[in-house]
Amino acid sequence: MKKEIDKLAWLYIHDGKLLCARSKNKALFYIPGGKREQGESDQQALIREVQEEISVKLIPASIKYAGIFKAPADGKDSDTIVKLSCYFADFQGELSPDAEIQEIAFISYNNKSLCSLASIKVMDWLKSQNLIG
Repeated sequence: MKKEIDKLAWLYIHDGKLLCARSKNKALFYIPGGKREQGESDQQALIREVQEEISVKLIPASIKYAGIFKAPADGKDSDTIVKLSCYFADFQGELSPDAEIQEIAFISYNNKSLCSLASIKVMDWLKSQNLIG
């Protein structure tokens, strides 16, 4: 039976590129977000995780559901998949790496190999929707 890691992810696109983050001591970039804590809604968890990771506050009224994407989890056994519940949102503040994040970058579709498998799956969808170049 497959194990599922349930995560939330914030899709922010600028100049046809997707904002991604890389944790300290990790090689791959992923879409900002993370796991919900006990009792949190998707919106509450997404706002908290994004603020912890990249120092900006998502604007609750602007949060819009994008979709759910599943892929093998990086660095885990083959029975583990990650499920990303993705949302678009506007934000206040200045993008800056925080907590465990070493680097943030806007990644183009041509450079998707720098990202986790789940992030690549999301990027494939964004490309099919003509949202990234």
